[in-house]
Amino acid sequence: METVKLSDIVLRWYPEMLPSLKKNELNSMILLRDGLSILKPTDALEIIQYSICEHQDNNYLQ
Repeated sequence: METVKLSDIVLRWYPEMLPSLKKNELNSMILLRDGLSILKPTDALEIIQYSICEHQDNNYLQ
């Protein structure tokens, strides 16, 4: 098991996404069962997408 910041994942696989993510999203701590070294790009993207969803406000515009 390895704990990393989401920013580490973004910088490694999708650095072009860095400007579009919020600071609190980038500072999210992610627990990786098998560690960062064997994380696949598709898995990294899924983690990034999930983290964005977790940080969205539950307030909707009406």
